[in-house]
Amino acid sequence: MGRLAGKKALITAAGAGIGRAAAEAFAREGATVIATDIDVQPLSDLAWETGIASEQLDVTDRDAIADVCGRHPDIDILFNVAGWVHNGTIEACGPDDWDRSIRINLTSMYETSRAVLPNMLAKGGGVILNMSSVASSVSGVANRFAYSATKAGVIGLTKAIAADYVGRNIRCNAICPGTVDTPSLQERMKALGNYEEARGMFVERQPMGRLGNADEIANLAVYLASDESSFTTGAIHVIDGGWTN
Repeated sequence: MGRLAGKKALITAAGAGIGRAAAEAFAREGATVIATDIDVQPLSDLAWETGIASEQLDVTDRDAIADVCGRHPDIDILFNVAGWVHNGTIEACGPDDWDRSIRINLTSMYETSRAVLPNMLAKGGGVILNMSSVASSVSGVANRFAYSATKAGVIGLTKAIAADYVGRNIRCNAICPGTVDTPSLQERMKALGNYEEARGMFVERQPMGRLGNADEIANLAVYLASDESSFTTGAIHVIDGGWTN
């Protein structure tokens, strides 16, 4: 039996990158996985290749979140992965960029957590995992103003939920990756105009001399979602190849 046998997990942004790796890892460990994403095609590919159940979900849509969670009232594990990276300083961050960052990176986690908590409490417990970043209250990173601010908010949200529900068998933890090689990062490197130079820049700041990969983050998520981490809540888990060491 896997470490997540008998558990049901809801994962956002599961069509690609860390979300997809987590969906596959959770399923291998025996969980029933509801993989969600705003993009239908990657979810269709995931369902076809693995048999994992999928649901389209826009995490900025409160009604859509309520609908999905209402149809799956038996969620044991929520993994909030969805996020968006705005590149730039406060001067380059207009009101629309700021609002989008807040909606996707922070408000979505408030909405999904609030939606699953009542049923988790009724069942006697559950696990909430939130994707933060080392670009947050962990470390200042240049040209990541809105992203860092919202990801710091994710850490605060995580700690608040953990403190409020620690006596009711709800555990809430945050994962703070460094630079991870995902389709999203690939797109951002290409958008900079010189892909090889951009990749070299990202790799150079990693003491290990390489980028992280999505499976490494997914493996940590499996541990935090499982009973192996039953004494862990309200913690931030840095996984960044020594970048902020």
